[in-house]
Amino acid sequence: MSNRFRSDPRLTARMTVTLFLLGLLYVLFAAALIALLKSWVLVVVVAGLLLGAQYWYSDRVALYALRGRIVEAEEYPRLHGVVDRLCAVADVPKPRVAVADMDMPNAFATGRNADHAVVCVTTGLLRRLETDELEGVLAHELSHVAHRDVAVMTIASFLGVLAGLVVRFAFYSHMFGGRRDQNTAVVFSVVMGVAAAVYVLSFLLIRVLSRYRELAADRAGALLTGRPSVLASALTKVTGDMARIPTRDLRTSQAFNAFYFTPALGGRPHLARFFATHPPLEQRLDQLGRISVELGEAPAAGPGKAD
Repeated sequence: MSNRFRSDPRLTARMTVTLFLLGLLYVLFAAALIALLKSWVLVVVVAGLLLGAQYWYSDRVALYALRGRIVEAEEYPRLHGVVDRLCAVADVPKPRVAVADMDMPNAFATGRNADHAVVCVTTGLLRRLETDELEGVLAHELSHVAHRDVAVMTIASFLGVLAGLVVRFAFYSHMFGGRRDQNTAVVFSVVMGVAAAVYVLSFLLIRVLSRYRELAADRAGALLTGRPSVLASALTKVTGDMARIPTRDLRTSQAFNAFYFTPALGGRPHLARFFATHPPLEQRLDQLGRISVELGEAPAAGPGKAD
């Protein structure tokens, strides 16, 4: 990379392996659909249109779904000031800056590449964090952009989206398609079985990659600012305040957990963590503690002042 975010060979290797496995799964899935549906044109066209739409419009969809809007420096000078400083230090293009009007304290990055990236924070996050803590969170999000995490996760999640749509299509076609012969019923049953298996496998692969990319973003953000303890402070504060947000409000944002700084739902049983998009808070804090020792970080000074 030409920017000053440290390269992460382990992250690159995991992304490559995950995409390879998902690609192999996609080829097998497409081959099964073509064999069963007897129409490779339909499969290729539908898959291509879905992937293109998901890749090109991921930023707009995310902002719309989470009520985010692009804001200018005159409206949010503190937020823009932090982004400007981090982009200058990291030597990366400045993304568009957005704010989502919701009390849930969180942030996310979206967009297919650095030139079309958007970094969005919620008003709840801006109210709760001091300027230095906000800097740590935004360094984490800019790391996602620099490492092309958003594009990789968008492509990786496509297979699961396609498989899920196939399952629903097959189910409703079978339920409401009228009278069908036995062969047609068998074909649709096989399609549903294959699609369901593909969805489960892609789901698990994406979750493994997502948990590691969050640790990688924590590490890169902490090294960029040189203040791991500040990022740890922001993590602790945001996670603690998340428990005070009504569950019904958190569930409306749960679909975007993979892109969030912290998941919209916490306190899950141990088994559920295996399916989580983020590593446990304790693991993230332990890593930041080790980085702090490696850097010889001095104790944090007083909190930064908000504008």
